Amino acid sequence: MKRLDPQSHAARNLASGRYAIRSMSQREIDEILIPRMRHAGWNPGVHDAASFVVAHPDGFFVGELDGKPIACVSAVRYDDSFAFVGCYLVDEAHRGLGYGMAIHEHARQHAVGCVHGGDAVLENITKYAQIGRVAAYKNIRFEGVVANAMYEANDVIPIDTRAVDLQHIAMLDRACFPAARIAFLRAWLSQPDGSGRAVMNGDAVEGFGFIRKCFQGHKIGPLFAKTPIAADAIFRSLASTLQPGELFWLDIPEPNTDARALVERYRMHEVFATMRTYSGPAPALRLDWMYGITTFELG
Repeated sequence: MKRLDPQSHAARNLASGRYAIRSMSQREIDEILIPRMRHAGWNPGVHDAASFVVAHPDGFFVGELDGKPIACVSAVRYDDSFAFVGCYLVDEAHRGLGYGMAIHEHARQHAVGCVHGGDAVLENITKYAQIGRVAAYKNIRFEGVVANAMYEANDVIPIDTRAVDLQHIAMLDRACFPAARIAFLRAWLSQPDGSGRAVMNGDAVEGFGFIRKCFQGHKIGPLFAKTPIAADAIFRSLASTLQPGELFWLDIPEPNTDARALVERYRMHEVFATMRTYSGPAPALRLDWMYGITTFELG
């Protein structure tokens, strides 16, 4: 497995103390990480920092050279068996000098004992293979424009009503994600400038989704549903919260052909793709229930 070259600039500066890697607070996630994500074209949610830090308060790292931030990464440990590595960014002027490898190794060490997942840009798949990450399937981002015909489905209810139990949402989420993450879900689904919708079957959640405001447009995620009909109803209801002509995005797992049919039905078009990778065996997930992942950064 490829590791940090001990003769690299980063290794020498780690040894001398010029380069230091440390955890970020929520304020620093907002002030350091989020602007870098925006500059990289990732278009994060306006309120992502508050939800990110709930997922793992000590799981977001900044690399500083002579006190100046030059690299970021996250290693969110959802439990003792699964973690998700993301938010991996290195300032262009410092690439190729080992600083990215150093902070990524720090993240991997933070996730030791866990299988960890991540979404890798397609041009870097070979690099991720060199550090032990195995490709599983693509996640594809689709862009759409809200049409006048978008309308709220009758059998869909807001998540913030008492009729929707977060524990039941978490049960469906767990079928589509490799670890329990109820604290994160509570924060994610209640963030400002967002709306959640669910389809119920008695007390059971047949599907749920959330749409949040980003620095440009809105993103739907997650969108998990047990049937294509439920997924369609939730999708339409979430889109109906926007104004006609607004941009929005949905990131679908490529293996789910019903998700592909949904985005094609609403004339969304592909704009970007990543490869979901794992450091160990790919977890058994209901990909057929996954119509939209939560976020490239946290899984």
